Amino acid sequence: MSAVSDEPRLLDAGEAALVVEFGTTVDPAISDRVLALDDALGADPPEGLRERVPTYRSLMLHYDPLVLDRDTLAARVRTLAAGAAARAATPTLWTLPCCYDAPHGEDIAQVAERTGLSPEAVVSTHAGATYRVYMYGFAPGFAYLGGLPKTLAVPRRASPRPPHPANAVVIGGGLAAVATVPMPTGWYVIGATPARLYAPERDPSFFVGAGDLIRFEAVDAAAFEALTAREAAGEPVARRGEAR
Repeated sequence: MSAVSDEPRLLDAGEAALVVEFGTTVDPAISDRVLALDDALGADPPEGLRERVPTYRSLMLHYDPLVLDRDTLAARVRTLAAGAAARAATPTLWTLPCCYDAPHGEDIAQVAERTGLSPEAVVSTHAGATYRVYMYGFAPGFAYLGGLPKTLAVPRRASPRPPHPANAVVIGGGLAAVATVPMPTGWYVIGATPARLYAPERDPSFFVGAGDLIRFEAVDAAAFEALTAREAAGEPVARRGEAR
């Protein structure tokens, strides 16, 4: 199978889910096709379609087989996919404050050692990139980000490190992420954002969507504390713009 498929491959995941696979790699063009189909199904969902779950290279569709049969859904998918080769929507650009200072950037020294960069270069390289949100997964609001500069593409740890705080900014395996809940991880923690990408009491709980872009703006520890207090008081500190 080529990296990008002209026609998606349909795979059954049990008796009530269909996976629509567009390729085999993490690639913006593949992601655009996944999200275009997701948009099309969201705009006019067939009765019985319960949930749509976009990933890097596929869209999982959960459906009620007593209401929507597999062949009808597959035919609908093929028709929509054929006319949804590119996503028309302009992505939202989010700017997230990020503190790389101690104790938040606790693994920066290890990343510097593994990459041969100075700690300052690790920070400036990470903060200078623009990241694409490919998907949520693994934990509530855990946003997987492509666009990590190759100079920071360290492999993940062989074994997990102790739990990091909520809203840690992490890298590993050629990707970046914002980890919204404390947990052990094989990723390297290089900062933290006061912006809460996931808040179960908020509507919507996740304000960043797949296909959006993210930039990190370096702030010092004092600014981080002030922004954290503002976020806790209900004032969003992530800035929203439109990608050009």
